[in-house]
Amino acid sequence: MAVRVPAADLNQHLSSPFTALRCRSSGDEAPLRVASRMPRRSVEPTTTRILCRAAEVQGSGGGSKRRRREPLRRGAVSAHLPVPDHIPRPPYVGTDAVPDVSPDRQVHDGESIMRMLDACELAARVLHHAGAMVKPSVTTDEIDRAVHQMIVDAGAYPSPLGYGGFPKSVCTSVNECTCHGIPDSRELQDGDIINIDVTVYLNGYHGDTSRTYLCGEVDDATKQLVKVTEECMMRGISACKHGASFKEIGQRISEHAEKYGYGIDPFVGHGIGRIFHCEPIIWHTYDYEPGFMVAGQTFTIEPTLSMGSTQCVVWDDGWTAVAVDGSLSAQFEHTVLVTSDGAEILTGFP
Repeated sequence: MAVRVPAADLNQHLSSPFTALRCRSSGDEAPLRVASRMPRRSVEPTTTRILCRAAEVQGSGGGSKRRRREPLRRGAVSAHLPVPDHIPRPPYVGTDAVPDVSPDRQVHDGESIMRMLDACELAARVLHHAGAMVKPSVTTDEIDRAVHQMIVDAGAYPSPLGYGGFPKSVCTSVNECTCHGIPDSRELQDGDIINIDVTVYLNGYHGDTSRTYLCGEVDDATKQLVKVTEECMMRGISACKHGASFKEIGQRISEHAEKYGYGIDPFVGHGIGRIFHCEPIIWHTYDYEPGFMVAGQTFTIEPTLSMGSTQCVVWDDGWTAVAVDGSLSAQFEHTVLVTSDGAEILTGFP
């Protein structure tokens, strides 16, 4: 889940985005994750055969059979769900102010790595459970309820709930919703895609992960978008190791996305640990973040790819960012740990 700041501030503070540089709001501002107990997961990149380029899909169809899709409409948002009193809250809960991006980079010792693993493994299990619910006629509010219950049953807190006033326990972004979708009463439709973004706060640490799921029968061009987005995330992760430049992440992602003609939406990854969002900023495009990775550091890599425009508008709920041209977006996210010779995916589901 990304932090939001006014667009005017982004031009002055490029180290504090977590948001879309090209989002605009319906209001005055534009608001815009050592040794392991689990096996090291491979980050070798794979490649999807190019079925069609994004420009072809956005045109007359490019030979790809696509159903007519109605624009995304908001549904009714139910009241936020209660969290038992005994479960510790993150420091930001209780205020509607969006927390500042912390300059503190999270570098862990053996004990804190184990705590990060606990949080990340729980987030991965919750996401897997939520993804299994994706089918036509299920509402995103039902997904939110299931996510919330599984998290609190584990003695954890759903990190999005109350973050800057966010009213739900998970982000559910459907079709042209680029990110920060608020769960509501809308039923998923056959042919939809949905990104489910889960973050948990367990024993003082956050674990953050997301995945885009297919709902029912989805056309080949959309399947390609989803597959290539996951490949881009994995290529970004494959750039990580102690001493590597942060710029390498965006370069590898950009090179792969460009082969298919996809745009990269201007949302970014972030440092994570005891703090939900902190430095370093992880750009998914070319040449932004200076500096080099350090073993023991944790951050998210979470590219969002679009079939069309990467410009978006934010609904008047202050959170839901949707593509201005209605084009589909897909996103994948992992929390990773930098090691001496690579990176370990902490949120990988076995």
